[in-house]
Parts: sequence; structure tokens; C-alpha cells
Amino acid sequence: MKTVNDKAEKIDVDDTIEACQAHIVHQNLVDKAIKDKPSDEMIDDLSNLFKVLGDQTRIKIIYSLIENEMCVCDIAETISMTQSAVSHQLRVLKQARLVKFRKEGKTVFYSLDDEHVNKIFDFGLSHIKEMYY
Repeated sequence: MKTVNDKAEKIDVDDTIEACQAHIVHQNLVDKAIKDKPSDEMIDDLSNLFKVLGDQTRIKIIYSLIENEMCVCDIAETISMTQSAVSHQLRVLKQARLVKFRKEGKTVFYSLDDEHVNKIFDFGLSHIKEMYY
């Protein structure tokens, strides 16, 4: 049994998964779920997005870029990594369309690609914070 702290009240969470005792299909719910399901291509893209977000270094980079655009030097200093390692992770984030860049002379500044990236991060962090408060 796991115990989860949910705002001052303790809740026991059983590790088993409950299943129906009787086999009854609620066809209207099944039909709606099938109708509303994204295409396999969209599901694949979503899965890949979560894979990209499943890396601590990339999460740190995204967090660093929430408020300000930064160059690789700034990001590397912020997350205590080499510029080479940060550049590699930025390429992955750029390919996933999570960050964008602009050049100013010899300096390249990175920022979040759009507001959706900030929202994804905020929702995820909000969900995690629920376990702590």
C-alpha cells in the first residue's frame, strides 16, 4: 500500500488495478471514445513529445527559458552543464518544436517555441506539486 499526502489528509492507494466483475460493454461510451480518438500518427507524435520531455536536462532547459530567452552560455551556466551538452539537448528540443532560436550577431538566443510549451510545463508541474502540498 502507498500513502499519498493530499492536503493534510492521508489517502491509502492500493497497488492493484480494479476490473469489472461482470462483462458489460457500454457501447455509447466505446463509440464516443473511438470517434474522439486521435489518429495513430497524432498518438505517435504525442508519445514522442513525452519522450522528449522525459529527460531531466531538457526539463531544466525548458524551465530556464520560461521567463527569458537565453543564449547557450547562459543556459549552460544556469543548469551547470557544458555548452556542448546544452547545445545537443537544444537540438532535440528544437526538432520537437519546443524551442526556437534567433541570431543576434554571433550570439544565438533560444526561447520557448510558443505558449503551449509553457502550458504543458505548468500543467505538469502543477500536477506534481499536488503531491507536496
